[in-house]
Amino acid sequence: QGQLVESGGGLVQPGGSLTPSCAASGFTFSAHAMMWYRQAPGKERELVATITSTGAGTNYGDSVKGRFTMSRDNAKNTVYLQMNSLKPEDTAVYYCNWRRFWGQGTQVTVSS
Repeated sequence: QGQLVESGGGLVQPGGSLTPSCAASGFTFSAHAMMWYRQAPGKERELVATITSTGAGTNYGDSVKGRFTMSRDNAKNTVYLQMNSLKPEDTAVYYCNWRRFWGQGTQVTVSS
């Protein structure tokens, strides 16, 4: 039974940075790819980034490519999403995902 707990969201000004994290438990974390999604008010949930089990490969949505970097620490069962050059349109609840399991989300608000 997978469990995912996000943290590290917050309020940041445009152009700023945040690095939310997601702690995983209940499954063999190092054997599985992981994903970050986000959902803005009134919009569908959007895939932001994926990372392979070893961390050697990543993929990003077009809207965040070049600004966001996903990484993982398999010793700590944790994935990270480094977000740079943040824009108001990045405002959303960010969710960690593995198969059918989701975290509770962490709110990221980009506003001056």
